[in-house]
Amino acid sequence: MRAVPLTPLGRPATLAGRHPVGARAKFATRYFLRLLRTRPSYAVGYAIVAVVVLVAIAAPLISPYSPITADPTVYLQGPSLAHPFGTDNTGMDVLSRVIYAPRIDLTIAVIGTALSAIIGTFLGAWVGYFQGTSGIRNITSVTTMRAADVLQAFPVFVFAIALVAVFGQSTTTIIFAIAFVNIPIYLRLMRSQVLSIRQMRYVEAAFVSGMPDRWIVRDHIVPNAIGPVLAQLSVNIGWSILLTAGLSFVGAGVRAPTPEWGSMIATGFPNVMTGQWWPSAFPGLALAVTVYGFALIGTSIEFMADPRRRRTLAAAEMSA
Repeated sequence: MRAVPLTPLGRPATLAGRHPVGARAKFATRYFLRLLRTRPSYAVGYAIVAVVVLVAIAAPLISPYSPITADPTVYLQGPSLAHPFGTDNTGMDVLSRVIYAPRIDLTIAVIGTALSAIIGTFLGAWVGYFQGTSGIRNITSVTTMRAADVLQAFPVFVFAIALVAVFGQSTTTIIFAIAFVNIPIYLRLMRSQVLSIRQMRYVEAAFVSGMPDRWIVRDHIVPNAIGPVLAQLSVNIGWSILLTAGLSFVGAGVRAPTPEWGSMIATGFPNVMTGQWWPSAFPGLALAVTVYGFALIGTSIEFMADPRRRRTLAAAEMSA
């Protein structure tokens, strides 16, 4: 088959003319599907996250019992047909609570991570673009980096507990704590990308042509530096779910009886030593699988953000 020339981004050059939007969307879909075929583990990650999200949305429809109603007559019953995941030490159905838990865990993790990514990306682009210049912009960049160094000097989990202790134990506080401790990650990641991209010829050409700095950052730097940030975003959502569960495990997170994986593990942990493993094991397994799914998605985004890998996979797609 005749080889098709590719653009630097790995797209067919023949798509640059007619119907650019539809052609690009079609090619992007084919590229994504081929990636999933050649990397089945990535498909597993997307499937895991899709199932978790669908379960969270449909929880009221598929949950066999109320997640917060206790029945003392079925105290610590093992897995059975009536209660497939058993019951906890208050008589609540473990399966129902596992099904409802992603609603609070995903909400906290996604909102907190999104806030940290938006703030960290903006600060990182500013710091990276103006680092090494003169005047107030350089002073601001240096000050921002030193503040990030101070923040990262503290253990993240301990710092999150301190924030919850100071501002109160609530879902909103947990979201802001997650966002605050994650900002330096995105700041440093975006800064490192901008420091290399700002030396590119197209950035220099935009500057020489008189384009304002904010437009250069918005139109030329951030779009080309956002790939690693998006990859980190997925990984960080999984990490934020772990942090939320950890805060709940030590009693600084979501208050009982709200169904949340970390608090469920903490509540059932004392019974593990006496043989009642199911109140902790099932929420722990759900937590581990969910975090693994987000990690796989992050790896796939990192793969797709690499131009060299895109060109290789695109060339294989066009020659197939």
